[in-house]
Amino acid sequence: MFLNILVPIDGSAGAERALDEAIDLARACNAKLTVMTTVPDLPAPAYGPAATSGFDLTPVIRETEREFTAMLGRAIARVPEEIHAAELLTHGRAASRIVEQAATGHHDLIVMGSRGRGDVRSLLLGSVSHSVLNTSPTAVLIVHAEPDN
Repeated sequence: MFLNILVPIDGSAGAERALDEAIDLARACNAKLTVMTTVPDLPAPAYGPAATSGFDLTPVIRETEREFTAMLGRAIARVPEEIHAAELLTHGRAASRIVEQAATGHHDLIVMGSRGRGDVRSLLLGSVSHSVLNTSPTAVLIVHAEPDN
């Protein structure tokens, strides 16, 4: 039985399905949910030209944070009122933040989506779900998006 479920979201179809699964699990186990998202840091090359050209990245950073905050709000709105749900907005590398939250928040399950990239593409691009699965201090349920028909 799970009592404290963490659901990282990123706006993908897999994350949408993961939230649905987590809601069903929370209802069945009378568990609480923490829905989180992580605003990615801008890549270092973005700072280099901006720093030398005098371009102010603050509006870009603020807009990105607004978009992630809105996405988090939409996800929380989908959780039925009878399920206790908290929301969490973090910054940085998603996999690291998810694993940190699982430990510090005493979560007993992470339910997260997978974008379904193949092995080669995951090696090249990295995979948040793969990283979490291999470094998490707790159980991880990976939910795949419905295949396109």
